[in-house]
Amino acid sequence: MTTLELNFKNLFKKQMMMRKVIYSLAPLILASVYFFGWRSLILLAVVTIFGSLTEWIFEKRDNKPISEAVIVTCILYTLTLPARTPYWIAVVGIIFGIVFGKEVFGGFGKNVFNPALVARAFVYVSFPTELTTQWASASTSFPGGFAKYITSSIDVLSSSTPMLIYRGTGTLTPYLNLLWGNIAGSLGETCAILIIIAAIYLIYTKTAAWQTIAGVAVGFISLSFILNIMGVTEVPNPLFGILSGGFLFGTVFMATDPISSPKTKEGKWIYGILIGLITVVIRGYALFAGGIMFAILIGNTFAPIIDEGVKSFKKYRKQSKKVTA
Repeated sequence: MTTLELNFKNLFKKQMMMRKVIYSLAPLILASVYFFGWRSLILLAVVTIFGSLTEWIFEKRDNKPISEAVIVTCILYTLTLPARTPYWIAVVGIIFGIVFGKEVFGGFGKNVFNPALVARAFVYVSFPTELTTQWASASTSFPGGFAKYITSSIDVLSSSTPMLIYRGTGTLTPYLNLLWGNIAGSLGETCAILIIIAAIYLIYTKTAAWQTIAGVAVGFISLSFILNIMGVTEVPNPLFGILSGGFLFGTVFMATDPISSPKTKEGKWIYGILIGLITVVIRGYALFAGGIMFAILIGNTFAPIIDEGVKSFKKYRKQSKKVTA
């Protein structure tokens, strides 16, 4: 093995959990190319290069290797972007996410917020035109995007993302389209089937906490169902809500981030339910059509408090039992 190969091998810190997440994301990356063209893969490569370089600059001071988690961050962030996102905006976003979502807290394992979501939220509010109106149509037949650099653009509301269509016209996109992913949307958020398969794999390998995923689903379905019964038209039915707006992607890959989510089992349930409830509120009454992104960031804020609350409650109950014994 050459010196160059050894240096490259030692450049990244081995993290098996992160590799499992990458394995689960691989089908979604291929699907993004099929639906939207090879630009998806090029965008991912550009983001990964600049994201890794940003972390390397910080880790170089202490002669530490880059964490493989940065690759996961870059993939997750890229898959939340529309296919037509300008390269420079994507680069600005990942640099911001790594610096202000991770390195300012001390690097890997110390961040309070999910860096990928910090990056996505930053570009979302900073470049609303590019991130909310410039969508690409999804391929519906083979070879699809494998034969294109990028698919055609969408200029009318009636052909935009399912959540935007619902907000604008009240029309529900066919569920079969939501399942298979041949709809406009962010690169990795459209194909519900692949995300569900990824969730099963991550839960089976104990990479993602099922309590968090279940908690988000319980909170989201419960409030959506209640509001639907009350006749609130701003909120779609729970099934449509789950299959659209990046809900599944955020729940499976973002909310379950082991660093920025609670560590206690009870805390994961509370955290998940909180995210589910907030998502419904944001989708129904805020300007943002998706909601899950900001809901998770809010959940990240409360994660340490939730854990402390759970520990304090357990301690109180333990002491109460001793007193009554």
